[in-house]
Amino acid sequence: MGSIAVVGSVAYDSVETPFGKVTEVLGGAATYFSIAAGYFTDVRLVAAVGNDFRQQDVSLLESRNIDLAGLETLPGKTFRWTGKYGYDLNDCQTLDTQLNVLADFRPNLPEHYRTSEYLFLGNFDPGLQRQVLLQVRQAKLVACDTMNYWIQEHFPALLETLKGVGILLINDAETRQLSREPNLIRAAEKILDWGPQILVVKRGEYGALMFRREAGGGLDIFGAPAYPLADVLDPTGAGDTFAGGFMGYLAGTGRSDRHALRQAVIFGSVMASFTVEGFSLDRLKEVTLTEIEMRYRELQRMTRFEDFAQPREKTLS
Repeated sequence: MGSIAVVGSVAYDSVETPFGKVTEVLGGAATYFSIAAGYFTDVRLVAAVGNDFRQQDVSLLESRNIDLAGLETLPGKTFRWTGKYGYDLNDCQTLDTQLNVLADFRPNLPEHYRTSEYLFLGNFDPGLQRQVLLQVRQAKLVACDTMNYWIQEHFPALLETLKGVGILLINDAETRQLSREPNLIRAAEKILDWGPQILVVKRGEYGALMFRREAGGGLDIFGAPAYPLADVLDPTGAGDTFAGGFMGYLAGTGRSDRHALRQAVIFGSVMASFTVEGFSLDRLKEVTLTEIEMRYRELQRMTRFEDFAQPREKTLS
C-alpha cells in the first residue's frame, strides 16, 4: 500500500439546492479527496486554513487515515465558497468566493511527505503545481486537476505542468476547453500528446470516460456510468470525491495496469455516489467498506453483458 499526498483546498462552504440549504459547512477539494481516498490508503494532506478553522473539523480529519502535518494554520480566515444549484444539478452558480488565507498560500511539504509514492495536485495555479512536483521527485504516479480559469488565463503554464503529470482528471467542459476540440475523442488524443498517459473525463450524472494510449499508439477507451440514485441532494465535491476514490484505490493496491485503472474508475463513481446523497461530508463520512463493495458489485452487474449470438445471414432478393 502506497501513501498519497494531496495538495488542494480546505474550505467552508455555503450551499443551496432545491432540496435544502447549509451554511459554513466543511468542504474544499482536498477535503473531499482525502476523506474518499482514506477508505483505501494513507493520505497526506497539504492545505492552508485560517485561525477560525474549527477543532471539530480537525478532529474529523484526524479520525480518518489522514496525516495533517501539511495542514498549515495561517493568520486570517479559511477559504469560503458559496454556491447555488437549480434542478439541473450539473449547473452550479457561484455566488461568492473568498480566497482568504489561500490567496498567499505556497505549499511547502513536510519532509516525510516528499517520499510519497502517489501525488495528487488539486485545482490550483499550474506554476505552484510544478513547485510541488519538484518537492516530490520520486512519485510513482502523479495526477492533477485543473479548471476553466487556469485553462483560459494560464494556458502555457498549464501545458508545462502537464508534461510532468501521468493522469489528468477533469470534466467534459474543461476537456473541450483545454483541447479546443468539441469532440471528446479528438480532445483526448490531443491532450495525451501533451504529456499525460491517461485522461479521465468526469461527466457528472452521465458517468466517466477514461482514455489511454495503447502500446501500438491506438486509443484505449473505457466508459462507466454514474451509480444510479433515487435521491441526490447536493453534488458539491462529487468530482473531488471521484478523484479520491480513483487515486486512493490505485495507491491502496499499488497497481496502475489496465485492469486496476478500470477498477479505479468504478470506485471513483461509487465514492462520488455517496457524496451527492447528503450535504457536505454528511453521507461520505458515514460510509462503510461493506457499502462501498456492494455498490461496486452492483455497478459490475449493471454493466456486464454477454457476447452476441451470430445472426443468420439474410437472403438477398
